[in-house]
Amino acid sequence: QLPLVESGGGLVQSGGSLKLSCAPSTLSLDWFYIAWFRQVPGKEREGVACVGRIQGSTLYADFVKDRFTISRDTAKNTVYLQMNSLKFEDTGIYYCAVVLVRRGSECLNVASVGTWGQGIQVTVST
Repeated sequence: QLPLVESGGGLVQSGGSLKLSCAPSTLSLDWFYIAWFRQVPGKEREGVACVGRIQGSTLYADFVKDRFTISRDTAKNTVYLQMNSLKFEDTGIYYCAVVLVRRGSECLNVASVGTWGQGIQVTVST
């Protein structure tokens, strides 16, 4: 069983919204940076958003700023990615990940990922 499980993906029309969830099966997320990455067709995997540990600071890729919001619910041990104003080019597989970094500025770096979820499909239709 993978330590991270994503849910909430699916098919949505352009301009619509989806909310992804990342819940661990064995980990406590409290002391880790948690990030969402995505792999869209024809491109390398890229960082989307990251949430820090204790104070929950956030970092976003430029292409999702003001559209996506990452958050964590400590009581539920779950991290969310609220995606609004979705575009066709947001279509891809979205992955939740535990990122092993000392500084939040590095948390969207694919090379810093310690644990990946299995990924979930997000499809935005025109």
